[in-house]
Amino acid sequence: MPDRRFSKRRFGVRAGPRIAEAILDYIGQTPATSETAHPRPEHRARMIAGATARHAAVTTGGLSLPPGPLGWLTLLPELRALWQLQTQMVADIAACYGKTQDLGREEMIYCLFRHTDAQAVRDLVAQLGRHYVVQRASRPQVQAVVLKIGMHIGQRVIGKGIARWVPVVGALGAGAWAYYDTSQVAATAIEFFSGIIDVQGEDAEWLGEDPDPSAAQPPEGSR
Repeated sequence: MPDRRFSKRRFGVRAGPRIAEAILDYIGQTPATSETAHPRPEHRARMIAGATARHAAVTTGGLSLPPGPLGWLTLLPELRALWQLQTQMVADIAACYGKTQDLGREEMIYCLFRHTDAQAVRDLVAQLGRHYVVQRASRPQVQAVVLKIGMHIGQRVIGKGIARWVPVVGALGAGAWAYYDTSQVAATAIEFFSGIIDVQGEDAEWLGEDPDPSAAQPPEGSR
């Protein structure tokens, strides 16, 4: 009889890179927002957080309804739907504080996943009281951090997948988890954007990208 713990661990290891790839899809570009700087930013941010958490609970609960093996197939779409809602929420909260310009990939990772894997996000954002030091990172550095987060989520997602064998009850649990998770993201974003943000290495480019070939070639006639 196979060791269940070993089987779960192997599943988590396989799922980790796919989850990391899905995360990277949502942090490359900041979502557009219709929110503007608010005279009472925390009040407005909490209203946005509450609405998004309720939406996340309904969306995740609905995706979790298929029982058995079909439920496993909804795990990644469920996470993608949740992150889409959460990234928009973070962008809206940043706008409430008039700090849309301070929201980049590192800040988004920090807001989305600090409560999930605090150790991993420390490589990108250091907190000193109400002062946050953001370190612009290269592509490999960001990918390494996101992979750590993906592996962590991959292990945790096993329990959520097992819950899908119990229809309705599993869906209610998934909805409650999505509400809690989104509320945690909102709390981090509110705390972060209400503080002092110091970005270091703002001009750093993502390493590992192929340079523009046209930029590397001298103009005709100059050779």
